[in-house]
Amino acid sequence: MRFFLRSKIHNATVTDANADYVGSLTIDADLMEKADIVEHEKVLVVDNTNGARLETYVIRGERGSGDICANGAASHLIKKGHRVIIMTFEVARKAPRSRIVLVDRRNRFVKFLNEKPGSPAG
Repeated sequence: MRFFLRSKIHNATVTDANADYVGSLTIDADLMEKADIVEHEKVLVVDNTNGARLETYVIRGERGSGDICANGAASHLIKKGHRVIIMTFEVARKAPRSRIVLVDRRNRFVKFLNEKPGSPAG
């Protein structure tokens, strides 16, 4: 068995960072559905702005809001305006077909990507 990328929201813009929240990452419900991410699922978040990486879980945000909010301890590494990649993984014998969602600067769905090694993002 191996760990494989299952889904990814690519180059999202963080809309808020709230240190007073108990923890997690809030994601717009529309984006969660497009990327096949469910509430309370573990995610790896990579901050393209500062290089930080962290694991947390997802909270469903308001549908159509475009929200990507770093909550609790995550807000110390990921700030409002940062660009992030949000990924989920799957343990399987063979690589699943990954669902890769490209968003614009307002976190609106642009298209699904077919990622190829060495190709430029977006």
